Amino acid sequence: MNYRLRWFASLADHAGRAEESVSSDTSALPELYAELSARHGFRLAPERVRVAVNGAFVDWGHVLADGDEIVFMPPVSGG
Repeated sequence: MNYRLRWFASLADHAGRAEESVSSDTSALPELYAELSARHGFRLAPERVRVAVNGAFVDWGHVLADGDEIVFMPPVSGG
């Protein structure tokens, strides 16, 4: 399946970009995040990251569909 990913804050820093397109055999968010963590060196556990799919926040049990846009948002602090 093909996904469009958007990264924010520290995840964008580690990925070296704010957006990317990926192909994966999984439709499970935890498995996709694990693949991406291995690729980009993310250190944040999934429990600390919020996820939105196609503009709506979802839980980690959400099943992905081909073509979904997935946004991963780590905790951020303001100042």
